[in-house]
Amino acid sequence: MNKTKIYFASDFHLGVPNMKESRIREKKIVSWLDSIKNDAKSVYLLGDIFDFWFEYKKVVPKGFVRILGKFAELTDNGTNIHIIVGNHDLWMKDYLEEECNIKIYHDPIKIKENNKTIFIGHGDGLGPGEKSFKLIKKIFINRTCQWLFSLLHPNTSLKLAHFWSRRSRLKGTTPDYLGSEKEYLEQFCREHYIKNTEINFYLFGHRHLPLDIKIADDCRYINTGDWINHFSYAVFDKENIELQYFVK
Repeated sequence: MNKTKIYFASDFHLGVPNMKESRIREKKIVSWLDSIKNDAKSVYLLGDIFDFWFEYKKVVPKGFVRILGKFAELTDNGTNIHIIVGNHDLWMKDYLEEECNIKIYHDPIKIKENNKTIFIGHGDGLGPGEKSFKLIKKIFINRTCQWLFSLLHPNTSLKLAHFWSRRSRLKGTTPDYLGSEKEYLEQFCREHYIKNTEINFYLFGHRHLPLDIKIADDCRYINTGDWINHFSYAVFDKENIELQYFVK
């Protein structure tokens, strides 16, 4: 097998709006992962894989066995899987690392592939705006707040978290392109690129909107969209990154 391609996807939001509908979407994601397993060198999942995820010391959220099994199959067969956590699954710890051999990141990362530099993140909290979210995120990543949350019984904490998560998801994304002056991730890319001209591609999720925007002659911002409405992803094939859509 010639595994040379790198895939990027985000915003599966498994668990929403309910487990029945989420399972249909989960099966489609598993079909996509199965379709790329023979040529995928690496898969980067750019956050919000789950609509909510919290790891107690001895408990993880119920469900998602199909996608977790597929993750393990891919890594067992030599495909590297990386997750950059999003605002809905930022409480990931080491469960997926231990069970599925997935590398977890809590901040954006920069990689170099075939002389191309790629900046990768979920996108939450970057650029101007989102002031209320940035404040809330500081609370959520505070270790004392996480410890206090862990004291709640899972039946209570998960119910509360899913309620908050649905509100955040519905309020935090806009399905239409807002224009260069209002797209905060595009603004982030343009500002960041001024001092980081070696970057060829910016890859983000979070907006639930597939985008491919020119930042400079040799730099583009690509948003991977989501798997609620678009079933979109990006693929790097040695030289270029392009958006694609899974239609099976």
